[in-house]
Amino acid sequence: MGEFLTTLFSTDGVLLGTLVPFIFVLTVVVFVHEMGHYLVGRWCGIGVKAFSIGFGPEIIGFNDRRGTRWKLSAIPLGGYVKFVGDMNATSTPDGEELEKLTESERRVAFHTQPVWKRALTVFAGPMFNFLLTIAVFAVMFYAYGRTVSEPMVASIQPGSAAEEAGFMPGDRFVSVDGTSVTTFSDVRRLVSGRAGDPLVFVMHRGDKEVSLVATPRVVEQEDALGNKVNVGVIGVVNDEKLGQPRVERYGAVGSVVEAVRETGTIIGQTGQFLKRFVIGREDRCQLGGPVKIAKISGQAAKLGFEWLVQLVALLSVGIGFLNLLPIPPLDGGHLVFYGIEAIWRKPVSERAMEAVYRAGFFLVLMFMGFVFWNDIFGC
Repeated sequence: MGEFLTTLFSTDGVLLGTLVPFIFVLTVVVFVHEMGHYLVGRWCGIGVKAFSIGFGPEIIGFNDRRGTRWKLSAIPLGGYVKFVGDMNATSTPDGEELEKLTESERRVAFHTQPVWKRALTVFAGPMFNFLLTIAVFAVMFYAYGRTVSEPMVASIQPGSAAEEAGFMPGDRFVSVDGTSVTTFSDVRRLVSGRAGDPLVFVMHRGDKEVSLVATPRVVEQEDALGNKVNVGVIGVVNDEKLGQPRVERYGAVGSVVEAVRETGTIIGQTGQFLKRFVIGREDRCQLGGPVKIAKISGQAAKLGFEWLVQLVALLSVGIGFLNLLPIPPLDGGHLVFYGIEAIWRKPVSERAMEAVYRAGFFLVLMFMGFVFWNDIFGC
C-alpha cells in the first residue's frame, strides 16, 4: 500500500508527476482559447450563457451578474463558450431555439448578429492561442536570450546526403530551398521536416556561391525531453570553432518581434507536417493525443517550470492551428460558412449546415480515435 501511494503521489508518480502537469498545460491553453471567444463575443454585444473548462457534468460553478454560468466540468479535455441561441456547445444554430427567445434575447443571440461579428468572435479563439504563444516566447527571449551558431559546415558524415551532394568543410549556408538562413538552427529547422524532398542549398564557398541539391534522410534522434523522434538530416556537423556559438540578447521590442517570427515559423512547420502526413510522407506515430501530451507534460515538469511553460506555448499554437482547419465543428468550419454567407448575402440552409456538421463531427471523432489508438496501442 505504501509503495502504491508513493507511486501515486510522489513528484515522479502518476498524480503529481504526470496528471497535474497535464491538467495545468491543457487548462491554460483551453482557458485562453475560450476566453478569446468570450471577450470578443462580449465586445460584439453577444450574450453568453455558459463558459466551461472541460466537458460533461459540472463539478463546480457560479453565475455572474450577466447570467453567464462559469463552470469546471468533469472531463478536462477541452472547453466551450455557449452563446445565447446556440443549440449546443459547438455554436450550431437552432431555429426552434431562436423562435423561443424573447426580443431582448434575440438582440444578443449569436446567430442574429452580423456575419462579421460572428466571424470575429469565432476567430478570436485561435488568435488568442497564437497571442499566448507569442507572449510566452517574448518573455523567454527577453529573460534568457537565444543561443545561436553561425551556419557553417565543420565536417560531413561519411555516406550522408551532404557528402553525395558535394558539401565541403568550410561551406557557409546562405539559403535552404529559397529561404535565407542566418544561424545553424535555421538550417536544421528547414531540413528536419523535409525528409525525402530534394532541397536546393545555396552555399558560400571561398569567394563564390554554389548551389547543391541534397535530399534529407530520416534519422531517429532524441528530443530535449528524451523522446525518440524521426527527423530529416543531410549529415553536416557544426562545431564551436566555425559555429562560434553565442547568446543573442533582445530588448522588449526585439523579443516580441522574434516571438512573432518564431510563432509564424511553428505555424508553417505544423501546416507542412499535416500536408505531408495526409499524403503519407510522415510517420503516423508523430501524432499523439491526450496520453502523449500527458507524458510530455510530466517530462517537461521534471526539467523545470520554464519547460512546462514552453510546452504550453507549443501546444497553444498547435491547438490554434488545428482549430482553424476548415472542418466543422472546428472554428475553421464555422469561418467557411460565414465566408459563404458573406459572399451569397444569405446564410447556408440549416439542412445543408447540419449535414456538413455531421460529416465534420464524424471526421473529428475519427481523428480523435486515431490519436488515442496511437497513444495506447499503435506506437
